[in-house]
Amino acid sequence: MGYYLNSTQVLSLYKSEVDSLYFVDKSLLLKELFPFVKAGNKHICITRPRRFGKSVMAAMIGAFFSKNIDSSCIFNSLKIAQVSQENSPEAAAVDEEFDYREYMNQYNVIYINFIDAANENDNYSEFIGTIKEILQEDLREAFPEVHFRKKGTAIQDLRMIYEQTQEKFILIFDEWDCIFHKSYTSNEDRKSYINWLAAMTKDTGYIALSYMTGVLPIAKYSSGSTINNFQEYTMATDDLFSEYFGFTEAEVDELYVRYQKRNANCEISREDLKYWYDGYHTPSSERMYNPRSVVEALTRNRIRSYWTATGTYGEISTYIMNDRADVKKDVALMVAGEAVPARVEEFAATSMNLTTRNEILSAMVVYGFLNYEDGKVHIPNRELMDEFAKTIRERESLGYINRLAVESDRMLRATLKGDTKTMEEILQFAHDTETPLLDYNDETELTAIVNLVYLAARDSYYVERENKAGEGYTDFIFYPERAGDDGIILELKVDDTPEKAIAQIKDRNYILKFRGKMAERKRHTGRVLLVGIGYDKKKKDHHCRIEVVQKV
Repeated sequence: MGYYLNSTQVLSLYKSEVDSLYFVDKSLLLKELFPFVKAGNKHICITRPRRFGKSVMAAMIGAFFSKNIDSSCIFNSLKIAQVSQENSPEAAAVDEEFDYREYMNQYNVIYINFIDAANENDNYSEFIGTIKEILQEDLREAFPEVHFRKKGTAIQDLRMIYEQTQEKFILIFDEWDCIFHKSYTSNEDRKSYINWLAAMTKDTGYIALSYMTGVLPIAKYSSGSTINNFQEYTMATDDLFSEYFGFTEAEVDELYVRYQKRNANCEISREDLKYWYDGYHTPSSERMYNPRSVVEALTRNRIRSYWTATGTYGEISTYIMNDRADVKKDVALMVAGEAVPARVEEFAATSMNLTTRNEILSAMVVYGFLNYEDGKVHIPNRELMDEFAKTIRERESLGYINRLAVESDRMLRATLKGDTKTMEEILQFAHDTETPLLDYNDETELTAIVNLVYLAARDSYYVERENKAGEGYTDFIFYPERAGDDGIILELKVDDTPEKAIAQIKDRNYILKFRGKMAERKRHTGRVLLVGIGYDKKKKDHHCRIEVVQKV
């Protein structure tokens, strides 16, 4: 057992996950890999945003296949064992028979977490040199009977081992692309790194399976045929393996039941989890949650943003601030809750040298900042919405969009005070701004403006928006997060009066919906403000009215 070869570290890492309260069993991923391993010389690259469980799955694969360790104490109780048992209900759902024990702890596994290696070194030469040195030490210690070249490389040692023993290896390279984000890595270093990966994996008899994970697709960085043997599986375009990265609705339901049993005082509702951490989709439209944030929220019994801002987000926000490729309008619409058309080009999804609108939006999808579905991109959930809203409100370089967002604090205060004059002034400013954000006569774009001028409300309200069929109206309901705060039900009418907007709120009994949702969230409220906003297209002016309902 070595540092990289058949390491007990992966067993320890995965066991800690299995023993955790909010563990989700995704061991059936192994069943998907068995045919690849059996065929041999197969190469897989799975790309997902960070925080979507790639490292957990990599550790699971290493713990399952590695020789010289016994992982039966873990896997004998997981789904992979259950579906392998004859006459079990789980086995009946499996198309073909298999015995997981034929593969468990039967292979030499080289497991390298490149993030650890990158963080332990100060330059690329040290990074790659240390990996090569440690790997070679592991191989020569594990196979003392093999006649190695005195000055051979680790790759040559692997070939010598296979030639003399017929032993095959499974390579697990976790976060293969992390070195690309290190400031000390030059373009020449990247080329050298790609060449090393190619030499390790291409056309070699000693490989049973190469399994790589990362955020960026490897095809983008391989010139010509350097690395063309990997099958890549992405979140946006490939269903295979999609259920194993992120939490499904059913899995979050199960976790929430555990959470309720554990906590006498549950501060989180099931809907909170959906609102904050849902919003991603597989190509077949199955909903997926950010797993790290779900687990953090349930563990701490507290809903909030657990998103860890990265240097990557800072680089991408620079493109937004500079309005590169005219993405400013797109971001404003998405912050307002709209989806915008885009062509996701995952091969161009690096934060370096982005030049087109589609490249910038594609990068946001690959890094997990946006979700892609049905030809459109959108901000997936409240957690990410907060990140975008923070950027808009803090960056003066965004110009009029920033000014609208800053005005949102004043707009919310004016609404809660019933100051309709100030509300009308702010809305008029939104219309008369020197560089209009939008055409402002389209219903969608009118809604976007209302969203922007109430951006500050997202700090203390759960904002729900519903589009209705027909022209001239969209409603918003602001559910207060803090007990005792006022609720807001807002209706926008085009070419009609704010009084008609308030009448519609009453006629459609939105107050009943508000009451039900607050009871569901186990929160009481103060007053409820019925807010009507009317916009006259011809006169291009706004009128606001507020009616107070003391009790609901």
